[in-house]
Amino acid sequence: MDLSEYEQQKFAIAESLRPVLAAIPTNKAELRKPMTELFARLAEDRFNLVVVGRFSRGKTSLMNAILATDRLPTGIIPLTSVITSVAYGSEEKVVLKYQEWSIPKEISIEHLHQYVTQQGNPGNIQRIKMAEVQLRAEILRRGFYFVDTPGLGSVIVENTLTTEAFLPEADAFILVTSYESPLSEEEIRFFRAASSSRRRIFVVLNKHDTVSPEDRGTAMAFVRDQLQTFFGASMPQMFSVSARDGLEAKQSSDVSRLASSGFPELENELLSFLLTHKNTEFLMGMCDRITRVLQWLPSSRETSTAVEKVAALAAKLGREAKGQTALRQSVASPIAAFPNLQQLDSCEICDEVAEKLWDFLRSYQYRLAVNYDEQQNFANRRGFCPFHTWEYESVASPYGTCTAYPSLFEHLAEKLRSAVGSDFSQAVLLAHINALLPVQDKCPLCGVRNKAELQALEAVVMRLRKDTSRTLNSLSAICLPHLAMLAAAASDTEITRKLMERQATILERVSEDMKRYALKQDAVRRYLASQEDTTAAQRALMFLAGRSNVNFKVR
Repeated sequence: MDLSEYEQQKFAIAESLRPVLAAIPTNKAELRKPMTELFARLAEDRFNLVVVGRFSRGKTSLMNAILATDRLPTGIIPLTSVITSVAYGSEEKVVLKYQEWSIPKEISIEHLHQYVTQQGNPGNIQRIKMAEVQLRAEILRRGFYFVDTPGLGSVIVENTLTTEAFLPEADAFILVTSYESPLSEEEIRFFRAASSSRRRIFVVLNKHDTVSPEDRGTAMAFVRDQLQTFFGASMPQMFSVSARDGLEAKQSSDVSRLASSGFPELENELLSFLLTHKNTEFLMGMCDRITRVLQWLPSSRETSTAVEKVAALAAKLGREAKGQTALRQSVASPIAAFPNLQQLDSCEICDEVAEKLWDFLRSYQYRLAVNYDEQQNFANRRGFCPFHTWEYESVASPYGTCTAYPSLFEHLAEKLRSAVGSDFSQAVLLAHINALLPVQDKCPLCGVRNKAELQALEAVVMRLRKDTSRTLNSLSAICLPHLAMLAAAASDTEITRKLMERQATILERVSEDMKRYALKQDAVRRYLASQEDTTAAQRALMFLAGRSNVNFKVR
């Protein structure tokens, strides 16, 4: 089950519950509350991947490398007793949650060190309970929270106590040690406590760029022997990495250096665990909770249908769980798989045409108001088409309209009177009226639109032919009407296939955003909605139809 399928299963559960909730009268709060709580659990789906280890092991550097960012503060000064979580956010910021205040405080990431380091907040005198760093990283959108804990064995007693107190909140651990002194006393104590836990542990030896291959092997063997003492045959997996090299390789797109950093193996295993075990366990738990709530509700057709759907999903998940035994998937990192959907600009062809239309209309409406020859030419062309008549009205003043349009009205009146004064049949009179109607073929703005559209399409086609891969990565979110025109203009089967595949990914992502927003509304958890969630409806319609002042006519 990949991340997208997991999300779709959650949305399917929500869709099966909506008819049940809708059938419950609004005055039956005691029946509606359990249903709302089910939606809340789906919407708040959260998985804490907690990073532990002694200070200066490179825990924060490791998280930076996994998220392909350098925004989390690093340094040799021990972090104070503040838990730092990393979650998804539409805008990059930090939300500080205090131990005694209910109102959180927002700060910029640049000021984070003033609140979470020993130098800026000694002994946590500011009484901060948690600092939540919000970043626009694709993997975080799926409900994953990376949690950076104060160092174990710190000379600051509060640091170790804070870390140990937070461990029950963990769903899985990454213990980071290093080749300088692998497995300290505090880290061994952590293993003693964790050996009785059923939660997954990933052991990472960091800074392997600082030692020789021979020394790496010796250190790895030592750690392996220690782990076997506590865990036996079920000991955690070990990974040798260089967080520094991994981050620099990602930022520079150096594939060779990334491979030698050891990060591909670690990330693949992390994602494999998150995709196979965490997702299935969460969904199966939700099926159990939903079944209990539905059985408690009064019998109805909607309830019976929902019970059947949930039972079918639970059976499917059970079969998948059995098939996952000893299964290891090769999973591509979602961070690198596709440009962040939320960072895609709207259709660049629509934008180019809209800009040209605006530039033309801004000057043309002035010429119409002051230039007699322009007014006569405008009258002979029968004015704007109906759509662009109102586009004109949105920028022109009443005075400008009253000076620009008289010639057109006089021209129309003259044509009508000429026809009325002749002995024409009903059919001929109707033909004269129809001949006066404004048409797009003669509309000045339609002409500008058509020309600008062709030029914008040609520019994109040239970029695609010159470097298809790079252009596809930098291309905006092309709307569906312009996708058809772009594929026709490219006249290349391979380019068209890649454009279609890219568009399918975009449409799937925006569909997930819409369902995610709807789920948070069902759960009455509107504060959980990110900017991407709240703008999903508008973005979806833009992807589908493009700008209204550009795609008002089918071509």
